[in-house]
Amino acid sequence: MTSRLLARGTAVLAAGAVVCVAAAPVASADQIRDQQWALKTFEAEAKVWPASQGDGVIVAVIDTGVNQDHQDLTGQVLPGADFSGGTTDGRVDADGHGTAMASLIAGHGHGAKAGVAGLAPKAKILPVKVGTQGDDSTPQPAAFADAIRFAVDHGAKVVNISLGGKDFRFDSKLRKAVNYAVSKDVVLVAAAGNTGANMDVEYPAAFPGVVAVGAIDSKGAVWEKSTSGPETTLVAPGVDIYHATAKTSTGYGEGDGTSEATAYVSATAALIRSKYPNLSAGQVINRMIKSATVPANGTVVPNDHYGYGIVAPAKALEPNSAVDNGPKENPLVKRLESKGTPPTDDDSDSADQPSVAPEATSTSSGSDNTGLVIAAAAAGVVVLGAAAAAVLMARRRRKRAAAPPYGGPGQ
Repeated sequence: MTSRLLARGTAVLAAGAVVCVAAAPVASADQIRDQQWALKTFEAEAKVWPASQGDGVIVAVIDTGVNQDHQDLTGQVLPGADFSGGTTDGRVDADGHGTAMASLIAGHGHGAKAGVAGLAPKAKILPVKVGTQGDDSTPQPAAFADAIRFAVDHGAKVVNISLGGKDFRFDSKLRKAVNYAVSKDVVLVAAAGNTGANMDVEYPAAFPGVVAVGAIDSKGAVWEKSTSGPETTLVAPGVDIYHATAKTSTGYGEGDGTSEATAYVSATAALIRSKYPNLSAGQVINRMIKSATVPANGTVVPNDHYGYGIVAPAKALEPNSAVDNGPKENPLVKRLESKGTPPTDDDSDSADQPSVAPEATSTSSGSDNTGLVIAAAAAGVVVLGAAAAAVLMARRRRKRAAAPPYGGPGQ
């Protein structure tokens, strides 16, 4: 993940970073808003916000916590939970990653169009802390599983997970938690990863039923470090993205990554759930897929890099006559896992299983041209190694400073 930090135009030291950010561009709060190119691309003021602003929807941010005192998030952050071993209610963030994601989802800015505005500025954030970004505190899959269940049981209708790891797929507890969320009509959105086009989509994004998100730049090109694969569902803005930070209540940063893209897709889901509260989670996902914009370069979708296309919130909010809601079932539940599904124990109860369809237990070639496959398949077997708990987090790299492992910006 590439991240640049701004504090009233002054370069500051990132938490966990090795060196200080150099030559950061000068940016005041109003300039931050001017630089939010994603909102301009989405035509947020003209087309999105008149239709929906996310009222009445709770979005869980499973991350490093959220700084409730940031000037662009005051009043937006509900009491949450801490599964990192701490005793907080999730509304503190020593790292900044979770605060950044929350600001892109539900930031309201301040003053006259100053600061960061989220795409769903009237949604509420449920912060569920699972750890910080430091190598010595890498969250375990069990923490994510507990976090997902907490989010579902505390009213979240959308869950944003802007982080992940490849070996998460081996954890049966996490897999069951994802199934539980799907069975409870929750939209799960997760980052595909920042390891490049020839790598595998990370988990939990690659779990069946989860919206896996890649990143594009302002020209609509897939970001060079956006992880691609047959599980990719959608792409969204993820390059040169301004966001709130947690070090101070007035701090801002700029970053690149699938984390930011994931936040914008989660916000889109919140907008839809607010405007069309009777739609199922599956229909919300259908709307995002069916309304997605085809890449301007003529790329045929679906494919491994763009998924079904670029998320288009304004179009996704159009009346039913313009966008087909589709069936209530989650269209991603039967999606193949390109690396195969490891065997799991069979002691889960029915509440842990998707109400729509059984979990896909199959292998896939994962070739670059398979796109997002929605089909049942034969069972595949993967040996569960002793390293199941050793999580391989998505590696984020700063352009001017070393950064710790996560799918989004630091503080």
